[in-house]
Amino acid sequence: MRTLRILTPLLVLAAACVILAGTAGAAEACKERGKLDVLYCDENGDGLPDVPKDPAKLLTPDTLVFAYVPVEDPAVYGSVFADLLRHVEKATGRKTQFFGPQNYAAQLEAMRSGRLHVTGYSTGSLPYGVNLSGAVPFAQMATEKGARGYRLIVIAQAANARINSVADLKGKRVAHVSQTSNSGHQAPVFFFSKAGVVPGKDYQIAFSGKHDNSVLGVVNGDYDAAAVADSVLERMVNRGVVKATDYKVVYTSPVFPTAGFAYYHALEPRLAEKIKEAFYTFKIQGSSLGKEFRDSVGFVPIDYRKDWEAVVGILEANGARFTRDSPEYQKFSRPARKGGE
Repeated sequence: MRTLRILTPLLVLAAACVILAGTAGAAEACKERGKLDVLYCDENGDGLPDVPKDPAKLLTPDTLVFAYVPVEDPAVYGSVFADLLRHVEKATGRKTQFFGPQNYAAQLEAMRSGRLHVTGYSTGSLPYGVNLSGAVPFAQMATEKGARGYRLIVIAQAANARINSVADLKGKRVAHVSQTSNSGHQAPVFFFSKAGVVPGKDYQIAFSGKHDNSVLGVVNGDYDAAAVADSVLERMVNRGVVKATDYKVVYTSPVFPTAGFAYYHALEPRLAEKIKEAFYTFKIQGSSLGKEFRDSVGFVPIDYRKDWEAVVGILEANGARFTRDSPEYQKFSRPARKGGE
């Protein structure tokens, strides 16, 4: 990779428009689809999209397009993943290009169209990637102790004496990220409702579009509180975007798996194997990725059905449907807004 370029939002929108116009490809005849979109088959019953039977549908792109979940300024992650993408280039013999999606829908639609080949989905959006976009999860970052995890936390301004627990959120304006975000929406709805505080009923939800928007909104007084991933907040503190003294944590959840990396199901199988091997052999420490994810040492394989069982369970308990006409998908397909909705 001689130069690392970030695709512009205009190109992202163009890619999404093409697929929305119906040019993603015809549905493939198959005996079983499971919960997958009509474009994909799941004849082996593993919950993942099968490799297309028609050889003409297999992709061998000269340039592999990579994206990371849009949790913060996309430009930040172009340089963060630079060393990993160079490693992928050496392993596959193909160029790579970083694409900075502006919201979850842009990322999902880009892979669904076959224009995004490898990506890191957020915990909550990975099930949508699998069911709607033809994503095959294969890796997750790991520390020396095993796969990385994160927690949903609720933060408020440090000086806010009125909010010290979930119960105190009643009547307040609380930032959520988007309908697909696990820590930024689905988990709060699940856990808080069980605790007697129903988001959207007992407090006003303000969708910020991104975790960093939620954090900054609390620090700047735009929101009374925010539900975010502790891992994102930690990285913002490490970069000096916010100070640990700017906020306080009033709720912490059990541990969830972190971002799941996936490839497009229609990639030529030998190419997909080379991509997987590149991730599994990459050493994060001492690389550009290690500067951002300081506790990570490498990538480990994912067992999607097992590792994401709790996440999918929360989504389904909340009534989520993995379809493009579902209310939650229509919500997160809108552009991210710093001020919420």
